[in-house]
Amino acid sequence: MMGQNSLWQSFRIQQRVIGALLMREVLTRFGRHNIGFLWVFVEPMIFTIGVVTLWTVVDVGHGSSIPIVAFGITGYSSVLLWRNMPGHCIGAIEPNRTLMFHRHVKVIDVYMARLLLEAVGATISFMVLASVATVFNWMQPPQDILLVMGGWLMTAWFGISVSLLIAPLSEKSGVVHKLWGPFTYILFPLSGAGFLVDILPQSFQDFVLWLPMVHGIEMLRDGYFGASFHAHYSIAYMATFCALLTLLGLAQVRDISRKGVLD
Repeated sequence: MMGQNSLWQSFRIQQRVIGALLMREVLTRFGRHNIGFLWVFVEPMIFTIGVVTLWTVVDVGHGSSIPIVAFGITGYSSVLLWRNMPGHCIGAIEPNRTLMFHRHVKVIDVYMARLLLEAVGATISFMVLASVATVFNWMQPPQDILLVMGGWLMTAWFGISVSLLIAPLSEKSGVVHKLWGPFTYILFPLSGAGFLVDILPQSFQDFVLWLPMVHGIEMLRDGYFGASFHAHYSIAYMATFCALLTLLGLAQVRDISRKGVLD
């Protein structure tokens, strides 16, 4: 019983720590002026609207009957979810270095605060854009809301697992920081945001399905437009990949914490 109480107290403490770090990140990044906190989801909304508008103007084809607005919102919102997480976790320790002297503030807390902020922003952005598009009949309501939620959560897990690995590695070597940006630009056209796996040649299907984020987007689109196309994804494969990345990432976080990130 004593152990359970101690565990619960520790959980409550870390919950308050992450909450305080989250508020600090919001104020540091967006400030108190203009629309402040609203930038958390307005910023990704602007990016998504820009891409969808461009795709609509140039009449980008994607080989299916899915409306281009719906196709763009489901694809690019998912990309923002996993791509922005590592970018904001890289270099997160330096501006929070002085906070590490507090006994209850850990490296993992700093990362989790930033990851939560990115997840909340991308999720609200996606929900607002999808709701507006549905109201104006630019996209239909999801056919299977549980599949949509599952695809979104799996994509978020992928972003978290990548962040937990890339961020501590960047603390050990600045090369990781410099390479991650260009690497995301290479991954973007392969991520599934701009195509359906089913329309690709079989050899290329086999290649892109090695990338876990493709499974997340296919799963999300299956929940929205399942009757309109044949989705290709494996929840087991993506979960296994993310679990391994998470374990490797947590080991790296523990390593930089033990070696003295405050030195």
